[in-house]
Parts: sequence; C-alpha cells; structure tokens
Amino acid sequence: MTAHDETIGSPGERLVQKQFGTADRAADFYDRQVRDHLTSSMREFMARQSMVFVSTADAGGACDATFRAGPPGFVSVLDDRTVTYPEYRGNGVLASVGNIAENPHLGLLFIDFTRHHIGLHINGSAQLRTEEEQRAEYPHLPVDAAPGRQPQLWIHVTVEEAYVHCSKHIPHLEPAPRPAVPDVRRPKDAAYFTEQEPACPAASR
Repeated sequence: MTAHDETIGSPGERLVQKQFGTADRAADFYDRQVRDHLTSSMREFMARQSMVFVSTADAGGACDATFRAGPPGFVSVLDDRTVTYPEYRGNGVLASVGNIAENPHLGLLFIDFTRHHIGLHINGSAQLRTEEEQRAEYPHLPVDAAPGRQPQLWIHVTVEEAYVHCSKHIPHLEPAPRPAVPDVRRPKDAAYFTEQEPACPAASR
C-alpha cells in the first residue's frame, strides 16, 4: 500500500482530513503504518495478547462493541492475512455473531496495557465457521483455550488492514488476581445494571 492508494481510508476520512488540513499527515501515516497483511512484529505482538476488543455492525450499520479474552495468543494467526478466534456459549444474544451473519466487516483492537503500551488495529472480513469445519482445515488450533468449554463457532477473519494504535493515553495496568473473597455488596451480573430506578416524584403544580 502507498500513500496514494485510494483504497486506504474511507471517503469520510478523506473528507474530514481535507476539512481539518490533515491530509498530508494522514497520507504519511497510511504510507508508513497501514499494511494489508500482518508483519512478523504484529504476529509476535498478538501471540502475547490475552484480550481483544471487537467491533461489528449489522446490515443497516447499527454498531456493537464487545470484548474477548483468553490465554496469550488465543486469537490464532493462521497466516499473514488470516486470523481466527473461538466463540463460546454466552448469554444467548449472539450480537456480534448475528452482525457478522449480516455484515462481514469486523474490527479488532489489541492493546498492551502492561508492557509496551501500544495497540494494534486489524480490520477485515469475517466468516462464521463451525468447530468441525475450522479444526478440519486447521488441526493445530489450540484445544484448551478455555478449559472445560467447547467453541460453538470460530470467527475466521481475512485481514484487510493492520496498523498501529499509538501509546499516547494508554494507561498502565498491572495484572492482579481476583479477590479471594467476593464483595457481597456487588450485585450479580444479571442485576448489575438493571436495578429499578426510584420513581420520579410528582411534579409540583
């Protein structure tokens, strides 16, 4: 890819770059940073990561952002243009999977909060594959990424763009074990954000 490759960046990006006078800086970024494949450094970085943020949208453009985690390298690099990660049974909503079924465009964001404080964006096209389909083609995939749990699906991503997320404003976080004794005052997950709000007092006349 080069700075003059019109396939890099959306028309909206280029419009606001022109409005804000950043087109030259953006072109330099595209030229130096944006790749249509994973470099060896990107692949090594992904092998160390235990979390990723996932963005999808349905056919109408309604967006969803979610989070996935696992042991380091749970997002497997199949080759320099293909990555995959497992989907396990959750709350049954399947929001991101449903979006992918309508619209294959997907974004992944990996952030290293503890070591180098750097991020990696991957944008691409996703497919839904069964455990049987994916493992038949890629038998080397890990089988113990979530002990005791079996993937329901694999998200199979063809890389279209990969580029850096700079370290500015990435906080430093130290990994720590969960408290041995849970906070009894903490609401259960299903009720955490659903407590009934107090009724508004009647407006005075």
